[in-house]
Amino acid sequence: QRCLELPAGLVGDEDRNATVEDTAVKELEEETGFTAGRIERLGEFFSSPGMVAEGFDLVRAHDVRPCGTPVEEGIEVHLVEREHIAEFVAERRAAGVAIDVKLLLLLAGSIL
Repeated sequence: QRCLELPAGLVGDEDRNATVEDTAVKELEEETGFTAGRIERLGEFFSSPGMVAEGFDLVRAHDVRPCGTPVEEGIEVHLVEREHIAEFVAERRAAGVAIDVKLLLLLAGSIL
């Protein structure tokens, strides 16, 4: 099933010395064709506490610009203005697209 999600990756899966910030830039480039001048860490979150131990660090990319890196095969990049995110997510859900839980943070808008 197609899934609407934010760029993501595993810290340290290729480079044991990689930081959250390094990985965020690498994944942004590979998955979107954009890069960031600065990464801001927003905090650690857990997708389903009590059920699984999986957690993730959420970051905000600043000074985002195209980098020319080819996007990974099978990924479709959507550029959506912040004020239209809720409508875009609703349209994708209605089309049967799975919605990643991290998008709830964008929909809430309180930390972003």
